[in-house]
Amino acid sequence: MTDDGTGFMTIGELARSTGLPVRTIRYWSDEGALPPHTRSAGGYRLYDAASAARLELIRTLRELGLGLDAVRRVLAGETTVAQVAAVHVSALDAQIGALRVTRAVLSTVARRGSTAEEMTLMNKLARLSTTERRRIIEDFMAEVFAGVDPGDPDIRTRLRFAAADLPDDPTSEQVDAWVELAELMQDPEFRVTMRRMIEFNAADRGADVPTSSSLRFVSRLVQLAGDALREGVEPDSPRAGDIVRGLIGDADPDVVRERLTAVTDVRLARYRELSAIVNGLEPPADHQERFRWVVAALGARTAG
Repeated sequence: MTDDGTGFMTIGELARSTGLPVRTIRYWSDEGALPPHTRSAGGYRLYDAASAARLELIRTLRELGLGLDAVRRVLAGETTVAQVAAVHVSALDAQIGALRVTRAVLSTVARRGSTAEEMTLMNKLARLSTTERRRIIEDFMAEVFAGVDPGDPDIRTRLRFAAADLPDDPTSEQVDAWVELAELMQDPEFRVTMRRMIEFNAADRGADVPTSSSLRFVSRLVQLAGDALREGVEPDSPRAGDIVRGLIGDADPDVVRERLTAVTDVRLARYRELSAIVNGLEPPADHQERFRWVVAALGARTAG
């Protein structure tokens, strides 16, 4: 306290009582967050007990990361601590999310031994805002389905789910997978492949064809072809012809074979695999061998 009996403290005394540097207190005072209670005859700043309490509040708010503008508004009664804290939490969440993505990108770069160019692309794609990432997905969906009625609404739902966005706390593997997935979705050739598959699915579908029939067809194909492979049935054997007829009925084998060839594109398989990683799911079952058996059996039936 000063020696004049007023109970006021100089800035040095306030610094000693709070453990804060004089320079910090002076700066906060100059910025209007801690105005002096009064000044001495010599013009020195003097502070009272309320100033000390105010200083402790300023220190707490600053340690929590609030800027001086926010601190001043709280102290002036223009906003509440709770309101400022809520805004600050949102800002921190965004910063934490960005740091997690940065960590994931660096982990991926370290694991893959990426070049500087690969790291730049990976960082650019991973750091896209949620809105920008969703725009990539929406553009992909719009081009793939433009003017096409897939007949089975489940296809659109499944494809949208597969075109997954990054989770809030992605692993390095998920960032790596999403970057590759984003590259695929922006690849014009892959979009053509995906659209071709959807057009095949939509072809010749009448109003009486039930939804989810494509799923049932694939399930039956996987089962029948799996049984045939286990039994050692050759694709060009009479037994394979019976299996194929039971699977496709009176449909044109050439048309079915063309559609299945589109479905078995290696990039489509990679798309499904990457989607599972981003969604945090188990890798999808690889039925490529079974699809290839059916394609071969259809080809043998056509040739015969």
